Amino acid sequence: MVKQTTIKNEVSLKGVGLHTGQEVTMTFKPAPVNNGFTFVRVDLEGEPIIEADANYVVNTQRGTNLEKLGVKIQTSEHVLAAFVGCDVDNVIIELNASEPPIMDGSSKYFVEAIEKAGVVEQDAERNVYVVKEVISYTDEATGSEITVIPSDEYCVTAMVDFGTKVLGTQNANMKSIGEFKSEIADCRTFSFLHELEGLLQNGLIKGGDLNNAIVYVDKEISDETMERLKVAFGKDTISVKPNGVLDNLTLHYPNEAARHKLLDVVGDLALIGTKIKGKVIANKPGHYVNTMFAKKMSKIIKNEQKNQVPVFDLNKEPLMDVTKIMSMLPHRNPFLLVDKILEMSDSHVVGLKNVTMNEEFFIGHFPGAPVMPGVLIIEAMAQTGGILILSTVPDPENYLTYFMKIDNVKFKHKVLPGDTLIFKLTLLSPIRRGICHMQASAYANGKLVTEAELMAQIVKKN
Repeated sequence: MVKQTTIKNEVSLKGVGLHTGQEVTMTFKPAPVNNGFTFVRVDLEGEPIIEADANYVVNTQRGTNLEKLGVKIQTSEHVLAAFVGCDVDNVIIELNASEPPIMDGSSKYFVEAIEKAGVVEQDAERNVYVVKEVISYTDEATGSEITVIPSDEYCVTAMVDFGTKVLGTQNANMKSIGEFKSEIADCRTFSFLHELEGLLQNGLIKGGDLNNAIVYVDKEISDETMERLKVAFGKDTISVKPNGVLDNLTLHYPNEAARHKLLDVVGDLALIGTKIKGKVIANKPGHYVNTMFAKKMSKIIKNEQKNQVPVFDLNKEPLMDVTKIMSMLPHRNPFLLVDKILEMSDSHVVGLKNVTMNEEFFIGHFPGAPVMPGVLIIEAMAQTGGILILSTVPDPENYLTYFMKIDNVKFKHKVLPGDTLIFKLTLLSPIRRGICHMQASAYANGKLVTEAELMAQIVKKN
C-alpha cells in the first residue's frame, strides 16, 4: 500500500507572471488527505478555491488556464508538473494574482521549493488508476494524439514535429516519475519568433524575457522586429546563435523543446485528479489535446469508481447485526430494510440486505415477475445512512431521521428475490446541525443497481 503525501512545511516563491507581467507571490502549504492540488486566490474576497480539475479548463492558448465561478488561474501546468514529478499528492497553492510566477520557464524552481519544504507521508492510501486497456484522444484538426497503454509504471513519451528547419522532429522519454527531477524539470518553455511577434503586438507576454523562454528564430529578423525585441526584453543588443536560438540562453539538452512538451503533458495530466499507472504516448502534444485527454480519463476513472462494487467478506462477523440496528433505528418488520452494518467510519457506512422471496412487497409488486420497488431501495440506503448520522449522538434511541432531499436518482438494474444488496454511503460534506448529505450507492450481483444523493436530518423525539 502506497501512502498519500504532502509537503512538510510551507514555502513561498516570488516572480512575474509570463503573460500578465504581474508581480506574484506563490505559497505552497501542506494539505489534508484527498485534497489533491488546490489553488487559492488570496488576493480576492473570500479567498476562493479552484481545484486542479480538467473540467475547469476554459482556455489553452499559451498555457492551461482554469476558471471556476469567474475566478481564474493561468498557466498552471509547470507548477502541477513539479508536484507530480516530486510524487506529491496533496498541496494548497496560494496566489496573490491569477498566474504563477514563470521563473525560468521550467519546473526547476518549483521542484527546489518542494524539496526545501520536505515531503511527508499521510495516513491514507494513495488512489492509483491502473490502466488495463488502450485509451486514446485525437484532435482531428491538428492530428495530435495522446494514448495510454498498460505499464508497470507511470511513464511518458513525447513525440513532436515542429515542421521548421531550426526545430524539426524531436522525441523525449521519461521511463519513471523518478526521472522527472533530473531529466525534465529544468527544461524551459519556448516560442518561435513568428509566434513571439504576434504575442508582443497583442500584449500577451508582458513578463517574458530571454531568461524564461527559449526563442527559436524560424524567419529572417527585420530591423524593425529587432528593435521591438530589444525594447521588449530590455536589451541593448540581441543576436541569433548558430543553432537558431536568440542569445542569452544555452540549451540544457539538444531536445529541450521535446522535454518541455513532456513536462507540459505531466502537468496537464495532473488535472485528471488521480495518479495513473500506465505509459502515456503523446504525439504532437499541446495544451488542448492534453487537457481533453485529461477530461476523458477523469470521466472514465470516475465512472469506474462509481460502478466498482465494494468487496467484503460476508461471512465475517458484522459490525452491527439486526438486533443492534433495531436499537438505533425505529423501523420494524416489514419496513426494516437493513440486515447488517459491515463497516463504518466518520465519513462512510456500508450496509447489507438479503432480498428474499418472503418480502411482503413481492406479494403485490409484479407478483408474476417480482422486482424490488426502487423506492424501497432508496429507503434501505437511507436507513443505512441513518445509522451513520445517529452514531454521532450519544443517545440515538431518542432521535428520528427524516428525509430532506433526494437528488440525481438513477436505477440501473433490477433487484430480484435471492439478491444480496450492498449499500455504501459516503458523506459529501461534514455533518452539521444534524444534517447529513450523502452519496448513496446500492450494488447487487457485481453491478451498481441504484445511486442517489440523499439529505436527511435527525430530530429529537418529543
